[in-house]
Amino acid sequence: MEPDLFTAAAEDRQEKDPSASPLAVRMRPRALDEVVGQQHLLKPGSPLRRLVEGSGGPAGASSVILWGPPGTGKTTLAYVVSKATNKRFVELSAITAGVKEVRAVIESARRASGGFGKETVLFLDEIHRFSKAQQDSLLPAVENRWVTLIAATTENPYFSVISPLLSRSLLLTLEPLTDDDLRDLVRRALTDERGLGGALTLPEDAEAHLLRIAGGDARRVLTALEAAAGAALATHEAEITLETVEATVDRAAVKYDRDGDQHYDVASALIKSIRGSDVDAALHYLARMIEAGEDPRFIARRLMISASEDIGLADPTALPTAVAAAQAVAMIGFPEAALTLSHATIALALAPKSNAATLAIFAAQEDVRKGLAGPVPAHLRDGHYKGAAKLGHAQGYIYPHDVQGGIAAQQYAPDAVRDRQYYTPTRHGAEARYAEVVERVRERLGRQGGGPDPAS
Repeated sequence: MEPDLFTAAAEDRQEKDPSASPLAVRMRPRALDEVVGQQHLLKPGSPLRRLVEGSGGPAGASSVILWGPPGTGKTTLAYVVSKATNKRFVELSAITAGVKEVRAVIESARRASGGFGKETVLFLDEIHRFSKAQQDSLLPAVENRWVTLIAATTENPYFSVISPLLSRSLLLTLEPLTDDDLRDLVRRALTDERGLGGALTLPEDAEAHLLRIAGGDARRVLTALEAAAGAALATHEAEITLETVEATVDRAAVKYDRDGDQHYDVASALIKSIRGSDVDAALHYLARMIEAGEDPRFIARRLMISASEDIGLADPTALPTAVAAAQAVAMIGFPEAALTLSHATIALALAPKSNAATLAIFAAQEDVRKGLAGPVPAHLRDGHYKGAAKLGHAQGYIYPHDVQGGIAAQQYAPDAVRDRQYYTPTRHGAEARYAEVVERVRERLGRQGGGPDPAS
């Protein structure tokens, strides 16, 4: 049986018995105006609008690549394009399909186009899982316009899609759905005849919990709603309570307000637990933030700050670990990002601690605010322009690389702060080595120290 017949049969079943399909399928938009979110792609005159409305997409683009996190509407947009342009819709997944299946769809599309004048939209999900050779097999169909290819990926297409295919495609970036987007979707599903048709109500606390566990994923929020609705209907309830939602999704409602005090309280507790080296408490607060649907990028930013604020040179690997975690989180998103954030949190909590770098810059800034600045010593000034020598700029400067040991005994700081010592290293972890080094360097430079201790 040809792959497109499966799609046709599924649509036929849905029309005859809508309840036979999952809620996420039943609520799939039939027109662009029903699409939730992605307003940057749907505004009048946008390339996607022009493609759907038949006024022509960008010159040379014979396919579309949809790039975005899971549950943001990639399949939906492909389906809407096929409906709006009256084309056959065939869906394949790169996880289960190979070149053989792709060629079968292309051949079927050629026959349909030639015999019945019906063009085909081929939606290929997870295209990044196709090898270069498998992606190459799509090129003839795209170049000859035997199909309108709409490919979806959660990975950066510049790294995961071959250049010839990318150059022939309209690249559309989908953004994570906001809570407002998901709220609109949930409320539509509750009242729409294709959904629950007003059979149940959903109080605010239950709705809020659904939004938290959704993590910006429309499919996830509708699946959870459907499960909770089924449980409520089975017990002849008129309302989907918070307890019902918790029971059906097997997750307790986290007492956490992302826009209120608890957002900052839990984030503060995470950082203070890391600072206190209590790895278990840190993991608890991390879990609360994850379960509450916190933006993983916010958590990663806090970890990067903690690495410099509370660890610094006591463990020079802490900041690179936190930065790597932030980069990984941006690339993979939830749920896998939880593993990366756990990795970084454990590393930071168990690292030796030092706030010496924090106190050092605070003390230096305080002196600058007090007006302790003064002119840059003449021998340190720029000497690369005509007339600099006449002004005495860069004259008498000692090049440290020409001195044994690489430390030139000359004045670097302005007179006003020449003896100020801002950095007071601890003896914790790797910073103990820096403590010894800075002591020897200051002695070589003739720095006696002066003024208040920046740590005081």
